[in-house]
Amino acid sequence: MSEVKVSVTFRHTQPTDALKDYAQEKIHRLGKYFPRPLEAHVVLAVESKECQIAEVELHTHGTIIHGKEQTLDLYSAIDLVMDKIERQIKKRKEKIKVNRRRTKA
Repeated sequence: MSEVKVSVTFRHTQPTDALKDYAQEKIHRLGKYFPRPLEAHVVLAVESKECQIAEVELHTHGTIIHGKEQTLDLYSAIDLVMDKIERQIKKRKEKIKVNRRRTKA
């Protein structure tokens, strides 16, 4: 499990420790997929009561993975964007694994 450096930015809303800790905890779970340290930037924005946005940009070794979700609640937006990021990571890892098998044969 690698170390993850997380920065959280709030737009159009007051920063709260609970939201920041929740986002950081979710991001740190992604460290299990990477052997090297990585960086993540999380943007939590409130456009209106109906439009709350969580955006994550993950800088891995040689790749940038980006996800954005919009819901009524910032916590659910964070959950949804983390699911999206995790799917992208798994897809990327599988693609790398398949390509390595092809080159060995």
